[in-house]
Amino acid sequence: MRARLLAALVSVVGLLGVSSCGGPPAVPTKVTLGFTAWPGWMPWQVAAEKGFFAVNGVDVDLKFFDSYTDSLTALTTGAIDANSQTLNDTLASVSGGAQQTTVLVNDVSTGNDQIIARHGITSVRDLKGKTVAVEKGTVDHYLLLLALHRAKLHEGDIQVVSTMTHSAAAVFAAGQVDAVGAWAPYTTTALARPGSTRLTSSAEFPSSIPDTLVVRSQLARLRPDLVQRIVNTWFETLGWIARNPDEATAIMARRAGVSPQTYRAYQPGTTFLTKQQNKEAFGSLRLHREATQVADFMQRTGLTERQPSLDGVFDASFVNAP
Repeated sequence: MRARLLAALVSVVGLLGVSSCGGPPAVPTKVTLGFTAWPGWMPWQVAAEKGFFAVNGVDVDLKFFDSYTDSLTALTTGAIDANSQTLNDTLASVSGGAQQTTVLVNDVSTGNDQIIARHGITSVRDLKGKTVAVEKGTVDHYLLLLALHRAKLHEGDIQVVSTMTHSAAAVFAAGQVDAVGAWAPYTTTALARPGSTRLTSSAEFPSSIPDTLVVRSQLARLRPDLVQRIVNTWFETLGWIARNPDEATAIMARRAGVSPQTYRAYQPGTTFLTKQQNKEAFGSLRLHREATQVADFMQRTGLTERQPSLDGVFDASFVNAP
């Protein structure tokens, strides 16, 4: 999705390709898995703290990123082996030349991605001519463009202030911009501004923002057993969370930097997919259709320069395994 970062990432991917020509790739024995402060990915923290990765026989170095963009770049450059990221951001990386494979849909955003505005702004159309802080090229930039398109506005009709999401929420709360695009838990910071209001959210764009586990295609090819164990760990962790909601909420809230009470308020805005729902999403080609629609929108709005090939972007074998 990153129109400005795309060229840089293409160059990086190219360099990686050249540097890897000296010999066969090393077979990994440990997986570095990245994630950021999004409710749909917080179960990874539970898995790490409760030892579920080890129980499933996989050595995982769970790496938390304050900056979502940094996590995307880390996967693209090979600094990590797997990352928690949205479908649209995966398509952006693939469009730039990265080889990435989606192996699991963690959740669908059903309200936790939001566009929030100051007092006096009551609709997306009211954003015309206003300043909007958003981390360009990430998921809430995408949500902003979806909302503008529905309101028959273009990005040029507003003044985008490109700021990392956690900083964007603080900038808005301090009264320095008129609106902000942010996801939970940063929405809590933004809504602390007196008189602020939620203009729109991912709830109004069903299925537009699937949150996924994406691995370097090389990992899926060389060590599918490790990928399978991570996917198995995810579903087992969701089961444990369902049976131990209070302890799980405490772990996830601590990682998110909010109180358990605040964290519980995020639950309706994130809908986790079961293993069966994952099988249906991968098996019915629904993900392919959604990816095609997202890629088309991204190209039309200038977020990518070209349509990415979907060959190898999805691998259903891991969610289909018994």
